[in-house]
Amino acid sequence: MKNRPFGSTGVNLSIVGLGALPLAVDGRPSESDAVRVIHAALGAGMTWIDVADAYCAGEHDIGYGERLVARAVREWSGARDDVRISTKGGWMRPGGGWKINGRPEHLRAACEASLAALGVSSIFLYQLHRTDPSVPLAESLGALVDLKRQGKIAHIGLSNVDAADLRRARSVAEIASVQNLFNCFDRECLSDGILEACERYGIALVAHSPVGGHKGFGRVADDATLRAVAARHGLTPQQVAIAWLLGKSPAILTMPGARRVASVLSSAAAADVVLAAEDRAELDAAFPLPPTRSVKIAAMRREVRHLARRVRARIRYVARSRVRSQ
Repeated sequence: MKNRPFGSTGVNLSIVGLGALPLAVDGRPSESDAVRVIHAALGAGMTWIDVADAYCAGEHDIGYGERLVARAVREWSGARDDVRISTKGGWMRPGGGWKINGRPEHLRAACEASLAALGVSSIFLYQLHRTDPSVPLAESLGALVDLKRQGKIAHIGLSNVDAADLRRARSVAEIASVQNLFNCFDRECLSDGILEACERYGIALVAHSPVGGHKGFGRVADDATLRAVAARHGLTPQQVAIAWLLGKSPAILTMPGARRVASVLSSAAAADVVLAAEDRAELDAAFPLPPTRSVKIAAMRREVRHLARRVRARIRYVARSRVRSQ
């Protein structure tokens, strides 16, 4: 299994890690089967596992994914000290749904709960799961900066953000990683400036759902170009999709999820696939970037939305602060 530097952390991690989401949400396997999947991943050379407090069946189950990963690593017979676990905070699961909460007090409490669930005194990477439109980003990240200062987290990451979010975040905190949706069909990372920014600032770009995720998995399996390249080399379309992403930049690492041992072993094997130039050219033609003009227009629209959102968030946040102080 190949390794790459994980941003500016000074740690080399496998270029393919394990996303624990499918092991913890609705439709998940039994706990014992999930542990076997994690052990298979570790045995195949995956040195990091990504989870979140919200990877669970609902509010009654918060932290299930973290407890599961902690158990699996604890029972692993290999070199446990080489395993890195990243987790995230910023979602709540009321009634089994998903609700963003980026308030500092929630993030501080969520981190404390994650420390307990993982059974550690410090978390390798703690990520803001999603920016909260009702809370200024600086306020959310300020809580994580405080937690890092206290030694409760070693590195801070972002998830589901764009280049504008990253620019603002870097003015508040040192950012080690960005985890975004990125695969053959969801290619915004190649055109919206986030990959370029990560490369420039030495930040790891973690591609989640690199084989389409739960909803897009079938698209990868059925795509004619991926199937043709795979057939020529005795690979699966999913392995080709992962290899294509990894070849785009040394800043990229991939984090596929899996519910079965066979799936995790297939993803791990993709780390050693090197596509020929003609294969890459064929794939690039099949999955092109959007026109430059469209990218610029989309970026301008995002900036306008961000500005409006920041103004609204500041007004609401100040109003809440005044109410609490009365």
